[in-house]
Amino acid sequence: MRTNPHVLEVNAKIWFHQMKRDFGRSIVTLADIPESYIVKLKSAGFDALWLMGVWKESLTSRQIARNDGPINDYLKKIVPNYTKEDVFGSPYSICSYNVDKYLGTNEDLLKFKAKLNENGISLILDFVGNHFSVDHPLTWQEPEMFISSKEDPGDSKLFYQNKNGVWIAHGKDPYFDPWTDSAQLNLFNPKTRQMLEDSLMQIAPLCDGLRCDMVMLMLNNVHRDNWGKYLKFDTPNEEFWPGAIQKVKEKFPSFTFIAEVYWGLEAEIQSLGFDFTYDKILYDRLLFSNPTQIAAHLGAEHLYQKKTLRFIANHDEEVPLAAFGSKERSFAAAAVAYTLSGARLFTASQLCGDKFRLPIQYQPLVRDVDIEVKTFYMKFLDIINHPCFHGGQWALKSAKSCDGQNLSYQNILTWTWTQNTTCKVVVINYSAEQSKFRICVDKLPKTENIFLKDEFTGSMISSSYEELKNKGLEIEMAPYEFKIYSVDF
Repeated sequence: MRTNPHVLEVNAKIWFHQMKRDFGRSIVTLADIPESYIVKLKSAGFDALWLMGVWKESLTSRQIARNDGPINDYLKKIVPNYTKEDVFGSPYSICSYNVDKYLGTNEDLLKFKAKLNENGISLILDFVGNHFSVDHPLTWQEPEMFISSKEDPGDSKLFYQNKNGVWIAHGKDPYFDPWTDSAQLNLFNPKTRQMLEDSLMQIAPLCDGLRCDMVMLMLNNVHRDNWGKYLKFDTPNEEFWPGAIQKVKEKFPSFTFIAEVYWGLEAEIQSLGFDFTYDKILYDRLLFSNPTQIAAHLGAEHLYQKKTLRFIANHDEEVPLAAFGSKERSFAAAAVAYTLSGARLFTASQLCGDKFRLPIQYQPLVRDVDIEVKTFYMKFLDIINHPCFHGGQWALKSAKSCDGQNLSYQNILTWTWTQNTTCKVVVINYSAEQSKFRICVDKLPKTENIFLKDEFTGSMISSSYEELKNKGLEIEMAPYEFKIYSVDF
Protein backbone atom coordinates (compact mmCIF):
# COMPACT_ATOMS: atom_id res chain seq x y z
CA MET A 1 0.00 0.00 0.00
CA ARG A 2 1.03 3.61 -0.49
CA THR A 3 2.15 5.82 2.34
CA ASN A 4 -1.04 7.35 3.82
CA PRO A 5 -3.25 4.70 2.18
CA HIS A 6 -6.96 5.07 1.49
CA VAL A 7 -9.06 2.25 2.97
CA LEU A 8 -12.72 1.61 2.14
CA GLU A 9 -14.83 -0.26 4.70
CA VAL A 10 -17.90 -2.09 3.43
CA ASN A 11 -20.33 -4.32 5.26
CA ALA A 12 -19.58 -7.49 3.31
CA LYS A 13 -23.11 -8.85 3.07
CA ILE A 14 -24.75 -5.51 2.22
CA TRP A 15 -22.03 -4.85 -0.35
CA PHE A 16 -22.34 -8.34 -1.83
CA HIS A 17 -26.11 -8.02 -2.13
CA GLN A 18 -25.56 -4.75 -4.00
CA MET A 19 -23.08 -6.49 -6.32
CA LYS A 20 -25.64 -9.20 -7.07
CA ARG A 21 -28.30 -6.58 -7.75
CA ASP A 22 -26.04 -4.51 -10.01
CA PHE A 23 -24.44 -7.35 -11.96
CA GLY A 24 -27.21 -9.93 -11.99
CA ARG A 25 -27.13 -13.69 -11.84
CA SER A 26 -23.46 -13.84 -12.81
CA ILE A 27 -22.61 -13.05 -9.16
CA VAL A 28 -22.83 -16.22 -7.06
CA THR A 29 -19.73 -15.95 -4.83
CA LEU A 30 -16.95 -13.46 -4.09
CA ALA A 31 -14.95 -15.04 -6.91
CA ASP A 32 -17.51 -13.66 -9.38
CA ILE A 33 -17.03 -9.97 -8.52
CA PRO A 34 -16.23 -8.44 -11.93
CA GLU A 35 -12.95 -6.80 -12.82
CA SER A 36 -14.83 -3.62 -13.74
CA TYR A 37 -15.80 -3.03 -10.10
CA ILE A 38 -12.23 -3.49 -8.91
CA VAL A 39 -10.89 -1.13 -11.59
CA LYS A 40 -13.46 1.45 -10.50
CA LEU A 41 -12.35 1.03 -6.90
CA LYS A 42 -8.74 1.61 -7.89
CA SER A 43 -9.56 4.63 -10.04
CA ALA A 44 -11.30 6.18 -7.02
CA GLY A 45 -7.94 6.04 -5.24
CA PHE A 46 -8.48 3.19 -2.79
CA ASP A 47 -5.46 1.17 -1.71
CA ALA A 48 -7.35 -1.35 0.41
CA LEU A 49 -10.83 -2.83 0.75
CA TRP A 50 -11.92 -3.78 4.25
CA LEU A 51 -14.61 -6.44 3.94
CA MET A 52 -16.24 -6.17 7.35
CA GLY A 53 -18.12 -9.33 8.29
CA VAL A 54 -16.96 -12.13 5.98
CA TRP A 55 -16.78 -14.85 8.63
CA LYS A 56 -19.40 -17.54 9.18
CA GLU A 57 -22.47 -16.16 10.88
CA SER A 58 -23.33 -17.37 14.36
CA LEU A 59 -26.93 -18.61 14.27
CA THR A 60 -27.28 -18.01 18.00
CA SER A 61 -26.03 -14.47 17.54
CA ARG A 62 -28.62 -13.99 14.80
CA GLN A 63 -31.41 -15.13 17.12
CA ILE A 64 -30.14 -12.87 19.91
CA ALA A 65 -30.04 -9.87 17.54
CA ARG A 66 -33.55 -10.52 16.20
CA ASN A 67 -34.91 -10.53 19.74
CA ASP A 68 -32.78 -7.63 21.01
CA GLY A 69 -34.98 -4.82 22.36
CA PRO A 70 -32.66 -1.86 21.67
CA ILE A 71 -31.86 -3.04 18.11
CA ASN A 72 -35.54 -3.46 17.27
CA ASP A 73 -36.59 -0.21 18.94
CA TYR A 74 -33.93 1.70 17.00
CA LEU A 75 -34.87 0.09 13.69
CA LYS A 76 -38.55 0.89 14.25
CA LYS A 77 -37.62 4.57 14.42
CA ILE A 78 -35.42 4.80 11.35
CA VAL A 79 -36.70 1.92 9.18
CA PRO A 80 -40.40 1.54 10.05
CA ASN A 81 -40.96 -1.17 7.41
CA TYR A 82 -38.02 -3.36 8.41
CA THR A 83 -38.53 -7.07 9.09
CA LYS A 84 -36.66 -9.28 11.53
CA GLU A 85 -35.57 -11.43 8.59
CA ASP A 86 -33.28 -8.52 7.64
CA VAL A 87 -31.47 -8.79 11.00
CA PHE A 88 -28.45 -11.08 11.20
CA GLY A 89 -25.81 -12.05 13.71
CA SER A 90 -23.08 -9.59 14.66
CA PRO A 91 -19.94 -9.91 12.50
CA TYR A 92 -17.97 -9.69 15.76
CA SER A 93 -19.60 -12.74 17.29
CA ILE A 94 -17.08 -15.16 15.81
CA CYS A 95 -18.03 -18.83 15.56
CA SER A 96 -15.56 -19.76 12.81
CA TYR A 97 -12.80 -18.12 10.80
CA ASN A 98 -14.20 -19.48 7.57
CA VAL A 99 -16.09 -17.48 4.96
CA ASP A 100 -19.86 -17.31 5.42
CA LYS A 101 -21.68 -19.44 2.86
CA TYR A 102 -23.62 -16.41 1.57
CA LEU A 103 -20.31 -15.09 0.18
CA GLY A 104 -18.90 -18.43 -0.95
CA THR A 105 -15.89 -20.31 0.39
CA ASN A 106 -12.34 -19.55 1.47
CA GLU A 107 -11.25 -20.46 -2.05
CA ASP A 108 -13.69 -17.90 -3.50
CA LEU A 109 -12.27 -15.28 -1.16
CA LEU A 110 -8.74 -16.12 -2.35
CA LYS A 111 -9.79 -15.68 -5.98
CA PHE A 112 -11.30 -12.29 -5.15
CA LYS A 113 -8.15 -11.31 -3.26
CA ALA A 114 -6.06 -12.22 -6.31
CA LYS A 115 -8.18 -9.90 -8.47
CA LEU A 116 -7.75 -7.08 -5.98
CA ASN A 117 -4.00 -7.61 -5.73
CA GLU A 118 -3.60 -7.65 -9.51
CA ASN A 119 -5.07 -4.14 -9.49
CA GLY A 120 -2.90 -2.91 -6.61
CA ILE A 121 -5.57 -3.19 -3.92
CA SER A 122 -5.06 -4.94 -0.58
CA LEU A 123 -7.74 -6.96 1.19
CA ILE A 124 -8.39 -6.26 4.90
CA LEU A 125 -10.45 -8.62 7.06
CA ASP A 126 -11.42 -8.73 10.75
CA PHE A 127 -9.81 -10.50 13.68
CA VAL A 128 -11.46 -10.65 17.11
CA GLY A 129 -9.02 -11.74 19.79
CA ASN A 130 -11.01 -10.83 22.88
CA HIS A 131 -14.10 -13.00 22.52
CA PHE A 132 -15.93 -15.60 20.42
CA SER A 133 -19.63 -16.27 19.90
CA VAL A 134 -21.62 -18.01 22.62
CA ASP A 135 -22.10 -20.98 20.26
CA HIS A 136 -18.44 -21.39 19.32
CA PRO A 137 -17.60 -25.11 19.73
CA LEU A 138 -14.73 -24.32 22.09
CA THR A 139 -17.16 -22.90 24.67
CA TRP A 140 -18.19 -26.43 25.58
CA GLN A 141 -15.15 -28.36 24.32
CA GLU A 142 -12.57 -26.20 26.14
CA PRO A 143 -14.38 -23.99 28.70
CA GLU A 144 -11.08 -23.25 30.49
CA MET A 145 -10.09 -21.22 27.44
CA PHE A 146 -12.82 -18.76 28.47
CA ILE A 147 -13.56 -16.79 31.61
CA SER A 148 -15.57 -19.53 33.26
CA SER A 149 -16.79 -20.98 36.53
CA LYS A 150 -18.23 -24.34 37.51
CA GLU A 151 -20.19 -22.60 40.25
CA ASP A 152 -22.87 -19.99 39.64
CA PRO A 153 -21.09 -16.59 39.88
CA GLY A 154 -24.39 -14.95 40.78
CA ASP A 155 -24.38 -12.50 37.88
CA SER A 156 -26.86 -13.59 35.21
CA LYS A 157 -26.24 -10.41 33.22
CA LEU A 158 -22.53 -11.15 32.85
CA PHE A 159 -22.52 -14.98 32.71
CA TYR A 160 -24.47 -17.64 30.86
CA GLN A 161 -24.45 -21.44 31.13
CA ASN A 162 -23.12 -23.52 28.27
CA LYS A 163 -24.77 -26.80 27.34
CA ASN A 164 -22.54 -28.65 29.81
CA GLY A 165 -23.64 -26.44 32.69
CA VAL A 166 -20.41 -24.42 32.94
CA TRP A 167 -20.82 -20.67 33.49
CA ILE A 168 -19.11 -18.60 30.77
CA ALA A 169 -18.66 -14.81 30.89
CA HIS A 170 -19.81 -12.62 28.05
CA GLY A 171 -17.26 -10.34 26.44
CA LYS A 172 -17.27 -6.88 27.93
CA ASP A 173 -15.84 -3.40 27.58
CA PRO A 174 -15.62 -2.26 31.23
CA TYR A 175 -17.49 0.95 30.41
CA PHE A 176 -20.48 -0.72 28.74
CA ASP A 177 -22.89 -3.60 29.22
CA PRO A 178 -21.76 -7.11 28.21
CA TRP A 179 -22.09 -8.27 24.62
CA THR A 180 -24.66 -10.99 25.20
CA ASP A 181 -23.85 -12.83 21.96
CA SER A 182 -20.21 -13.28 22.94
CA ALA A 183 -18.06 -15.48 25.18
CA GLN A 184 -15.04 -13.88 26.85
CA LEU A 185 -11.72 -15.60 26.15
CA ASN A 186 -9.30 -16.17 29.04
CA LEU A 187 -6.22 -14.51 27.59
CA PHE A 188 -3.97 -15.66 30.45
CA ASN A 189 -4.47 -19.31 29.54
CA PRO A 190 -1.46 -20.35 27.38
CA LYS A 191 -3.73 -22.69 25.45
CA THR A 192 -5.98 -19.76 24.50
CA ARG A 193 -3.02 -17.71 23.32
CA GLN A 194 -1.74 -20.55 21.17
CA MET A 195 -5.20 -21.01 19.66
CA LEU A 196 -5.35 -17.29 18.77
CA GLU A 197 -1.88 -17.40 17.19
CA ASP A 198 -2.97 -20.43 15.18
CA SER A 199 -6.10 -18.56 14.09
CA LEU A 200 -4.00 -15.64 12.87
CA MET A 201 -1.82 -17.98 10.83
CA GLN A 202 -4.97 -19.59 9.41
CA ILE A 203 -6.43 -16.24 8.34
CA ALA A 204 -3.25 -14.52 7.10
CA PRO A 205 -3.06 -16.31 3.71
CA LEU A 206 -6.64 -15.18 2.96
CA CYS A 207 -5.93 -11.44 3.13
CA ASP A 208 -3.30 -8.71 3.15
CA GLY A 209 -4.10 -7.28 6.56
CA LEU A 210 -6.36 -7.44 9.58
CA ARG A 211 -8.37 -4.89 11.46
CA CYS A 212 -8.10 -6.20 15.02
CA ASP A 213 -11.11 -5.61 17.25
CA MET A 214 -10.86 -3.88 20.66
CA VAL A 215 -7.14 -4.49 21.00
CA MET A 216 -6.72 -2.60 24.28
CA LEU A 217 -8.92 -5.20 26.01
CA MET A 218 -6.21 -7.77 25.28
CA LEU A 219 -3.46 -5.90 27.13
CA ASN A 220 -2.32 -7.88 30.17
CA ASN A 221 -3.06 -5.17 32.71
CA VAL A 222 -6.50 -4.39 31.22
CA HIS A 223 -7.45 -8.07 31.08
CA ARG A 224 -6.26 -8.58 34.66
CA ASP A 225 -8.21 -5.56 35.92
CA ASN A 226 -11.37 -6.72 34.15
CA TRP A 227 -11.31 -10.41 35.08
CA GLY A 228 -8.81 -10.83 37.93
CA LYS A 229 -10.66 -13.23 40.21
CA TYR A 230 -11.72 -15.49 37.35
CA LEU A 231 -8.41 -15.81 35.50
CA LYS A 232 -6.91 -18.88 37.29
CA PHE A 233 -3.59 -18.32 35.50
CA ASP A 234 -0.62 -16.08 36.23
CA THR A 235 -0.09 -12.88 34.26
CA PRO A 236 1.94 -13.74 31.13
CA ASN A 237 5.48 -12.40 30.98
CA GLU A 238 4.86 -10.85 27.56
CA GLU A 239 1.99 -9.12 25.82
CA PHE A 240 0.20 -11.27 23.25
CA TRP A 241 0.64 -9.10 20.18
CA PRO A 242 4.40 -8.63 19.56
CA GLY A 243 5.09 -12.35 19.16
CA ALA A 244 1.90 -12.99 17.20
CA ILE A 245 2.55 -10.12 14.78
CA GLN A 246 6.16 -11.22 14.32
CA LYS A 247 5.09 -14.77 13.38
CA VAL A 248 2.67 -13.48 10.74
CA LYS A 249 5.15 -11.00 9.30
CA GLU A 250 7.93 -13.59 9.12
CA LYS A 251 5.77 -15.41 6.58
CA PHE A 252 3.98 -12.37 5.09
CA PRO A 253 6.37 -9.38 5.45
CA SER A 254 4.02 -6.77 3.97
CA PHE A 255 1.03 -7.84 6.08
CA THR A 256 -0.78 -4.90 7.71
CA PHE A 257 -2.13 -4.86 11.28
CA ILE A 258 -4.72 -2.22 12.19
CA ALA A 259 -5.79 -1.85 15.82
CA GLU A 260 -9.10 -0.59 17.11
CA VAL A 261 -7.95 1.10 20.32
CA TYR A 262 -9.22 3.80 22.68
CA TRP A 263 -8.47 5.28 26.14
CA GLY A 264 -5.30 7.06 25.06
CA LEU A 265 -3.47 3.76 24.60
CA GLU A 266 -2.66 4.33 20.92
CA ALA A 267 1.10 4.87 21.35
CA GLU A 268 1.41 1.78 23.57
CA ILE A 269 -0.41 -0.35 21.00
CA GLN A 270 1.77 1.02 18.19
CA SER A 271 4.83 -0.04 20.20
CA LEU A 272 3.56 -3.65 20.15
CA GLY A 273 3.99 -3.80 16.38
CA PHE A 274 0.76 -2.50 14.89
CA ASP A 275 1.06 -0.61 11.63
CA PHE A 276 -1.93 1.66 12.32
CA THR A 277 -4.09 2.53 15.32
CA TYR A 278 -7.50 4.20 15.38
CA ASP A 279 -7.32 7.97 15.88
CA LYS A 280 -10.45 8.34 17.99
CA ILE A 281 -8.89 11.39 19.64
CA LEU A 282 -9.02 13.33 16.38
CA TYR A 283 -12.57 12.16 15.72
CA ASP A 284 -13.74 13.31 19.15
CA ARG A 285 -11.98 16.66 18.81
CA LEU A 286 -13.60 17.23 15.43
CA LEU A 287 -16.94 16.66 17.12
CA PHE A 288 -16.46 18.47 20.40
CA SER A 289 -13.34 20.68 20.40
CA ASN A 290 -12.18 23.91 18.81
CA PRO A 291 -9.51 24.32 16.11
CA THR A 292 -6.81 25.18 18.64
CA GLN A 293 -7.39 21.88 20.46
CA ILE A 294 -7.47 19.99 17.16
CA ALA A 295 -4.17 21.57 16.09
CA ALA A 296 -2.62 20.60 19.44
CA HIS A 297 -3.35 16.95 18.71
CA LEU A 298 -1.69 17.30 15.32
CA GLY A 299 1.52 18.40 16.99
CA ALA A 300 2.23 14.84 18.15
CA GLU A 301 5.45 13.09 17.12
CA HIS A 302 5.65 12.49 13.36
CA LEU A 303 6.03 8.68 13.44
CA TYR A 304 3.01 8.42 15.74
CA GLN A 305 0.99 10.50 13.28
CA LYS A 306 2.01 8.29 10.35
CA LYS A 307 0.79 5.19 12.17
CA THR A 308 -2.69 6.49 12.93
CA LEU A 309 -5.90 5.62 11.10
CA ARG A 310 -7.90 8.81 10.48
CA PHE A 311 -11.66 8.62 10.10
CA ILE A 312 -14.90 10.53 10.48
CA ALA A 313 -16.95 7.35 10.06
CA ASN A 314 -16.78 3.66 10.84
CA HIS A 315 -19.40 1.05 11.65
CA ASP A 316 -19.35 1.93 15.38
CA GLU A 317 -19.87 5.68 14.93
CA GLU A 318 -22.86 7.68 13.78
CA VAL A 319 -22.74 8.53 10.07
CA PRO A 320 -21.08 11.91 9.37
CA LEU A 321 -24.25 13.74 8.30
CA ALA A 322 -25.89 12.91 11.63
CA ALA A 323 -22.77 13.19 13.80
CA PHE A 324 -21.65 16.59 12.49
CA GLY A 325 -25.12 18.00 11.95
CA SER A 326 -24.74 19.35 8.41
CA LYS A 327 -23.13 18.51 5.11
CA GLU A 328 -20.90 21.57 5.33
CA ARG A 329 -19.45 20.61 8.70
CA SER A 330 -19.06 16.95 7.74
CA PHE A 331 -17.22 17.96 4.57
CA ALA A 332 -14.94 20.24 6.59
CA ALA A 333 -14.25 17.39 9.03
CA ALA A 334 -13.37 15.18 6.06
CA ALA A 335 -10.99 17.86 4.78
CA VAL A 336 -9.21 17.80 8.15
CA ALA A 337 -9.03 14.04 8.67
CA TYR A 338 -8.14 12.97 5.16
CA THR A 339 -5.44 15.50 4.35
CA LEU A 340 -3.27 14.45 7.29
CA SER A 341 -0.55 11.82 7.38
CA GLY A 342 -1.63 8.32 8.35
CA ALA A 343 -4.08 5.82 6.88
CA ARG A 344 -7.44 7.26 5.83
CA LEU A 345 -10.60 5.24 6.43
CA PHE A 346 -13.81 5.80 4.47
CA THR A 347 -17.04 3.82 4.68
CA ALA A 348 -19.54 2.93 1.97
CA SER A 349 -22.36 4.49 4.03
CA GLN A 350 -20.36 7.71 4.34
CA LEU A 351 -19.72 7.94 0.59
CA CYS A 352 -23.41 7.30 -0.15
CA GLY A 353 -24.55 9.98 2.30
CA ASP A 354 -26.55 7.77 4.67
CA LYS A 355 -28.65 9.80 7.09
CA PHE A 356 -28.53 7.32 9.99
CA ARG A 357 -26.16 4.67 11.26
CA LEU A 358 -27.62 1.22 10.80
CA PRO A 359 -26.87 -1.54 13.34
CA ILE A 360 -24.20 -3.86 11.95
CA GLN A 361 -26.71 -6.69 12.36
CA TYR A 362 -29.18 -5.06 9.92
CA GLN A 363 -28.76 -5.68 6.20
CA PRO A 364 -31.04 -3.49 4.07
CA LEU A 365 -31.82 -4.60 0.53
CA VAL A 366 -31.67 -1.08 -0.93
CA ARG A 367 -29.45 1.89 -0.10
CA ASP A 368 -30.42 5.44 -1.09
CA VAL A 369 -27.61 7.61 -2.40
CA ASP A 370 -27.30 11.33 -1.71
CA ILE A 371 -25.96 12.61 -5.04
CA GLU A 372 -24.49 15.78 -3.53
CA VAL A 373 -22.52 13.79 -0.95
CA LYS A 374 -21.36 11.21 -3.47
CA THR A 375 -20.27 13.94 -5.90
CA PHE A 376 -18.30 15.69 -3.17
CA TYR A 377 -16.43 12.55 -2.14
CA MET A 378 -15.63 11.52 -5.71
CA LYS A 379 -14.06 14.92 -6.33
CA PHE A 380 -12.34 15.01 -2.95
CA LEU A 381 -10.91 11.51 -3.37
CA ASP A 382 -9.56 12.49 -6.77
CA ILE A 383 -7.81 15.52 -5.25
CA ILE A 384 -6.19 13.66 -2.36
CA ASN A 385 -5.17 10.83 -4.66
CA HIS A 386 -2.38 13.11 -5.89
CA PRO A 387 1.11 11.72 -5.09
CA CYS A 388 1.88 14.81 -3.02
CA PHE A 389 -0.59 13.63 -0.34
CA HIS A 390 1.17 10.26 -0.19
CA GLY A 391 4.84 10.86 -0.83
CA GLY A 392 5.13 14.50 0.19
CA GLN A 393 6.24 16.20 3.39
CA TRP A 394 3.45 17.40 5.69
CA ALA A 395 3.88 20.58 7.76
CA LEU A 396 1.44 22.17 10.19
CA LYS A 397 1.06 25.93 9.68
CA SER A 398 -0.65 28.76 11.56
CA ALA A 399 -3.06 31.42 10.38
CA LYS A 400 -2.48 35.03 11.40
CA SER A 401 -4.75 37.95 12.14
CA CYS A 402 -5.32 40.44 9.35
CA ASP A 403 -5.32 43.50 11.58
CA GLY A 404 -4.62 42.47 15.16
CA GLN A 405 -8.25 43.00 16.14
CA ASN A 406 -10.03 40.25 14.24
CA LEU A 407 -9.56 37.01 16.18
CA SER A 408 -11.36 34.80 13.69
CA TYR A 409 -7.96 33.52 12.51
CA GLN A 410 -8.18 31.20 15.52
CA ASN A 411 -10.91 29.28 13.65
CA ILE A 412 -8.46 28.20 10.97
CA LEU A 413 -6.61 24.93 10.50
CA THR A 414 -3.95 24.96 7.83
CA TRP A 415 -1.04 22.82 6.63
CA THR A 416 0.98 22.07 3.54
CA TRP A 417 2.14 19.05 1.60
CA THR A 418 5.31 19.53 -0.44
CA GLN A 419 6.82 17.12 -2.94
CA ASN A 420 9.41 17.96 -5.59
CA THR A 421 7.83 20.83 -7.57
CA THR A 422 4.33 20.66 -6.09
CA CYS A 423 2.87 22.21 -2.96
CA LYS A 424 -0.66 21.61 -1.67
CA VAL A 425 -2.01 24.19 0.78
CA VAL A 426 -4.96 23.03 2.90
CA VAL A 427 -7.01 25.74 4.63
CA ILE A 428 -10.12 24.96 6.70
CA ASN A 429 -12.42 27.31 8.58
CA TYR A 430 -13.47 24.78 11.19
CA SER A 431 -16.08 26.99 12.85
CA ALA A 432 -19.60 28.34 12.44
CA GLU A 433 -18.22 31.90 11.99
CA GLN A 434 -17.19 33.92 8.96
CA SER A 435 -13.42 34.14 9.28
CA LYS A 436 -10.83 36.50 7.83
CA PHE A 437 -7.12 35.78 8.20
CA ARG A 438 -3.73 35.47 6.55
CA ILE A 439 -1.68 32.38 5.79
CA CYS A 440 2.03 32.28 5.10
CA VAL A 441 3.74 29.64 2.97
CA ASP A 442 7.53 29.69 2.90
CA LYS A 443 8.66 26.64 0.89
CA LEU A 444 7.88 28.05 -2.54
CA PRO A 445 9.95 29.12 -5.55
CA LYS A 446 11.32 32.65 -5.50
CA THR A 447 9.41 33.80 -8.54
CA GLU A 448 7.81 37.20 -8.92
CA ASN A 449 4.26 35.85 -8.97
CA ILE A 450 2.96 32.63 -7.50
CA PHE A 451 -0.33 31.20 -8.73
CA LEU A 452 -2.49 29.08 -6.46
CA LYS A 453 -5.15 26.88 -8.03
CA ASP A 454 -8.31 26.05 -6.08
CA GLU A 455 -8.57 22.29 -6.58
CA PHE A 456 -12.35 22.20 -6.22
CA THR A 457 -13.33 25.13 -8.44
CA GLY A 458 -10.32 25.41 -10.73
CA SER A 459 -10.12 29.17 -10.07
CA MET A 460 -6.72 30.84 -9.68
CA ILE A 461 -5.41 33.42 -7.24
CA SER A 462 -1.96 34.99 -7.29
CA SER A 463 0.49 36.47 -4.84
CA SER A 464 4.07 37.64 -4.89
CA TYR A 465 6.64 35.41 -3.21
CA GLU A 466 7.53 38.07 -0.65
CA GLU A 467 3.91 38.69 0.30
CA LEU A 468 3.10 34.99 0.64
CA LYS A 469 6.21 34.30 2.73
CA ASN A 470 6.30 37.37 4.98
CA LYS A 471 2.95 39.09 5.08
CA GLY A 472 0.72 36.22 4.09
CA LEU A 473 -2.17 35.72 1.71
CA GLU A 474 -5.37 37.35 2.93
CA ILE A 475 -8.38 35.03 2.78
CA GLU A 476 -11.99 35.25 3.93
CA MET A 477 -13.98 32.06 4.35
CA ALA A 478 -17.57 31.17 5.17
CA PRO A 479 -18.42 28.87 8.10
CA TYR A 480 -16.96 25.38 7.53
CA GLU A 481 -15.59 26.37 4.16
CA PHE A 482 -12.29 24.87 3.13
CA LYS A 483 -9.81 25.22 0.29
CA ILE A 484 -7.13 22.99 -1.14
CA TYR A 485 -4.76 25.10 -3.19
CA SER A 486 -2.17 23.67 -5.53
CA VAL A 487 1.09 25.40 -6.51
CA ASP A 488 3.28 23.87 -9.20
CA PHE A 489 6.80 25.14 -9.79
